[in-house]
Amino acid sequence: MIEVKNLNKSFGAKQILKGISAVFEPGKCNLIIGASGSGKTVLMKSIVGLIPVNNGSIIYNHDTDFLNIDDAGRKELRKQIGMLFQGSALFDSLTVEKNVIFPLNMFTNMTFKEKMSRVNECLERVNLKEANKLYPNELSGGMKKRVGIARAIVMNPKYLFCDEPNSGLDPQTSIVIDKLIKDITDDYKITTIVNTHDMNSVMEIGDYVLFLYKGEKFWEGSRNEIMNATNQQLNDFIFAGRFFREIKEQNTKRLSEEKNK
Repeated sequence: MIEVKNLNKSFGAKQILKGISAVFEPGKCNLIIGASGSGKTVLMKSIVGLIPVNNGSIIYNHDTDFLNIDDAGRKELRKQIGMLFQGSALFDSLTVEKNVIFPLNMFTNMTFKEKMSRVNECLERVNLKEANKLYPNELSGGMKKRVGIARAIVMNPKYLFCDEPNSGLDPQTSIVIDKLIKDITDDYKITTIVNTHDMNSVMEIGDYVLFLYKGEKFWEGSRNEIMNATNQQLNDFIFAGRFFREIKEQNTKRLSEEKNK
């Protein structure tokens, strides 16, 4: 579990986060959405400690305030965090297995045999068990994202952060990545936080959705509740496209018919 309380962040005179409070629960895909400039990337980077905030609290596991622990405590906490970066951030000069083993070399005293066993386990989990010796330039965009996920979970983290996991992917591959993130979250009961623009992801895996608007929390709820939300800014964002407007209209019609039965 991760809880943020009254989080504020400014860059110079410009305030980016304005008193954000939210609870991200384990075993759920927690999605942060909003237009460009809404503050969602700053919020995610603040939670993992990549950006210092002005004030507020970031509570891990009910009792550890990330902003009030020393460097040693932060290092230990970061060992429990897996991160999938927007561009996958693989090392081009390293093979798939060497990319995935990298965190184990950095943070554990496991034997090489133990490390490789864990690497192979993670690659199999993302359906890449025969890709060990390939280099990133030999992989498709979707395969790179799956390698990134394998590396993110190799330390068996309690917390998984995914920054625009479907960026640059075709719709079919995006569905595969969404399902993989959802399955891993369910199987391992990880606290997963996903920063996304992809409304298909919202509707497919959004157990909890946090909508930011101009640095403020404007709405929170599930993917089911979002269809009937009355928040104007959220509706303008979600239903800007024709496809989602049609879904909302169909859903409203269905609820009306059920009510009149």
